[in-house]
Amino acid sequence: MTRKATVNYHVHKPYRQAFELDAGGIAGNLISPELAPTSVTLTDMRAAATSVAFSSDAVEFTQLETQVQDFSGSAWKQTYDAELTGMLREKLGAREVLVFDHTVRTDDPDATRKPARNVHSDYSQEGAEQRLVDLLGAQTAAEWALCHYAFVNVWRPVQNPINSAPLGFVLPSSVDPSDWILLDLIYPDRTGQIMGLVGNPQHEWVYHSKMTPDEIAIFNIYDNKGLPSIAHSALDLVEDAGVTTIRKSIESRTLVRY
Repeated sequence: MTRKATVNYHVHKPYRQAFELDAGGIAGNLISPELAPTSVTLTDMRAAATSVAFSSDAVEFTQLETQVQDFSGSAWKQTYDAELTGMLREKLGAREVLVFDHTVRTDDPDATRKPARNVHSDYSQEGAEQRLVDLLGAQTAAEWALCHYAFVNVWRPVQNPINSAPLGFVLPSSVDPSDWILLDLIYPDRTGQIMGLVGNPQHEWVYHSKMTPDEIAIFNIYDNKGLPSIAHSALDLVEDAGVTTIRKSIESRTLVRY
């Protein structure tokens, strides 16, 4: 089954582009580079005859029930981190897992963190290598760099099934290396680096319709041994016009050592 959606691709420029997050010290204030709204065709993997796998496609959709009912505050983090750690060890064969960041996103104009509506991946090689040092310190990071490590994102709906702005992915096998551009990510206290994706009619988009809070997407955002980083974005798509629940999700960034 296929659907149509609109996504915001990046565009090539003769200079380095950047996002400014919490610009001017205002939480949630975002300054973005130029984006190109583009209609794309999606394959709904819930209804597809085939499936995608993390090891080959850098994304996988699966079930993961959680004991956490309320993702506000911080009391839930220890429980949820343990659930994610166990799942990644079992599913990916990771021998070490560090869950280091959670972001709850709400598709509401007043929300501090809204769904990311630009086609991107969370780290460039330089950005990932710097983040490894930031998280582990220079000495431990150097030890990990000799092994196989990766940054892996785990995304799930919160409270209600996703009815609008679902998360879509571009299969890496359909991406030309020239489609990627480097983007600076400027925070008030630090600068990171991500990758933006420029539009290409060859891109193959997939998503999983009406994901529930017991379902997750696991996807690769950097791997030092070559598993591709996968481009992703919230999609301008509504599943059922009669449903009024607000799209809310949590994404968890993890560092794994295989």
